[in-house]
Parts: sequence; structure tokens; C-alpha cells
Amino acid sequence: MAGKTFELEQVLTYRREMEKLRKQDFAAAKQGLEQADQELVREKELVELLAKEFQHCQQEIGCIDDMRMYSDFFARKRDEIKQLKERIEELDQVVNEKRSDLLEASKEKKVLESLKEKKADEFRQEMATKERNFLDEISIQKKVKPK
Repeated sequence: MAGKTFELEQVLTYRREMEKLRKQDFAAAKQGLEQADQELVREKELVELLAKEFQHCQQEIGCIDDMRMYSDFFARKRDEIKQLKERIEELDQVVNEKRSDLLEASKEKKVLESLKEKKADEFRQEMATKERNFLDEISIQKKVKPK
């Protein structure tokens, strides 16, 4: 497409940059969600391990204060797990919003890219037509020349 540039090239460049930023935002949100998921799994495993340990040593615990400490600990862990689940739900919502933003940015970019390609095709066809007409004119002039 030498000789003619796409009129909306700056807009297309901007849309490409926006898509790139949306990809980064989406990746960061997804990473945050994955980290929260891993943290939840670790917390659940820890509580499960400590619950088994508590069951094994429950008979040996003689003091009510020790039982209360275990009870308070498990209550606190249940609250932490509940908060983690809520945080994961919020992060999941953020990831879905970022995904939606990314899809929208991609669509906007693709519209301009397809428009650019369409304009480039039109330009190539126009140039081919002009070249054909020029060659036709040259061949007509050669045939018209008297010998």
C-alpha cells in the first residue's frame, strides 16, 4: 500500500495499545484469583491436618482452657476461610469484568483492522485497474500508429 496510508492508523494504534493494556489487566486479575485459590486450598489443608491432630490428642487434653483454645482456633480458621471464599468471589467477578473489557477491546481493534484490510484491498484493486487501463491505452496507441 505504498503511496496511500490508512486514515485511521492512529486510532488503530490506540486500539492496539488499549487491547495490550486490557490483556495485562486481565492477566493481573487472573493471577490474583489463582493466588487466592491457592491460599484457600492451603488454609483448608492446614485446618484438616490440625483437626486430625486434635482428634488424636483430644483424649490427652486435660485442661478446659486447651479445649477452648482449639475451639477458638478452629472458629477463627472457619472465619478466615469464609473471608477467603468471599474474596475469591469478588476476584472472580473482577476477572470476569476484565475478560469482558478485553473482549470489547479486541473487537474494537479487529473492526479497525478489517477496515484497514478492506481499504488496502480497494486500493490494490484501484491500482490494478489503473495499471490495466494504462497498459490498454499503450497497446491502443501502438496499434493506431501508422507504419
